[in-house]
Amino acid sequence: MSVFLYPFAWILRMLYLLVQNYGIALILFSLVIKFILLPLNMKSKRSMMKTSRLTPKLKALEQKYGDDKLKYQQEVSKLYKEEKISPMGGCLWSLIPLIIMFGLYYVVRQPMTYLMNLSSDEINSIIALLNEKGHTFTGNAYYAQLHYASLVHEYLPEIQAIAPKVIDINFSFLGLDISQIPQWRFLFDGTGITWANLGLFLIPVVSGGMNFLTQKITTSLNGSVATDDKGKRMDDAAASVNSTMKTMMIFMPLMSIYIGFVMPAGISVYWIAQAVFNMLQEIILTKHYRKVYDAEDAEKAARAAEEEALEAERERRREELKSGGEVMKNPNTSMRKRKNQQKAVAVPTVEGKLSEEEREALRQKQEQTYQQRIRALSGEIPAERPYSRGRSYDPSRYENHGQPEPDKTDASDES
Repeated sequence: MSVFLYPFAWILRMLYLLVQNYGIALILFSLVIKFILLPLNMKSKRSMMKTSRLTPKLKALEQKYGDDKLKYQQEVSKLYKEEKISPMGGCLWSLIPLIIMFGLYYVVRQPMTYLMNLSSDEINSIIALLNEKGHTFTGNAYYAQLHYASLVHEYLPEIQAIAPKVIDINFSFLGLDISQIPQWRFLFDGTGITWANLGLFLIPVVSGGMNFLTQKITTSLNGSVATDDKGKRMDDAAASVNSTMKTMMIFMPLMSIYIGFVMPAGISVYWIAQAVFNMLQEIILTKHYRKVYDAEDAEKAARAAEEEALEAERERRREELKSGGEVMKNPNTSMRKRKNQQKAVAVPTVEGKLSEEEREALRQKQEQTYQQRIRALSGEIPAERPYSRGRSYDPSRYENHGQPEPDKTDASDES
């Protein structure tokens, strides 16, 4: 755990020593984390926008294979593989800021260990000194270090005698002690409304509001890139994308409010900064990738227009050939079907352009060809059916033309 937490503690300690303000140090810490995670966030954003753009195709697959769930899942997986998209790519990377936030929680909760970098013996000696001064902590033991760390400033000379390298951390930010946990009971217990308790109460509320606004902007931006194969935006698909994000739009703000009232206010300050930076990052990255995808959409639209122009030209050519008494050959038709089409359609059309003698000769030729095919199929022309000779094959079978066949018994007996 220490290996994971000490890098966070070192960054936050350096930022505090730089600005000498705990709240501003937390905001800068949030900005540094954003820069560190920027490559992963870009990958996540690209994956989410690609997934949004596939929404029209996914809806088409759902309509086509809605009853066959297995086939639908196979086609969806195939589509993701072709587009090189990981279905969980956008969600997995979005969990990293939460992991960092909980790591920061440990750092904020134990400032004497991580921010002041004190040993266990030094911490125990300082706590014993402060207890002698009458500052015994009776609250939740998890937040004992926060309580004693906020008192270091009052007894700094005596504490420096125990721990010479101790850092005097001022937890005040905007007139509020953000080492404290916000409470809402002051609204009903009659203690009165002061900036100290009202300001702490507003921090989690602002955190929830900023997270809701960030989720709403993210959903709107992701849904705006759903386009069809021709590059046109599909509002129905965008609405579908928005509907799938409604859960996160409600869950994240509620979770931020809850955490704001069970953790020190410094965590909510960090989360507010994260929400603001997330909003700016979403706008910038969406603008960047939209240029890339707009170029792809323009290319799609150009290809679609070209295909439509070619199809229109084909249709015009068909109509022109039909009006001229000719038939346009279909390049996708098999040779056999093409010959049948020529016999059924082309020959009568050609006949109309021949003289009476030529038409009669053509009909006689067709009749002769037809009779030859009949004779071949019936066995009268054996040479054209070399593979149809069975054990009973007799080349002179049809020569008698109805006369009784000679008795073959004697011939067999003689043999």
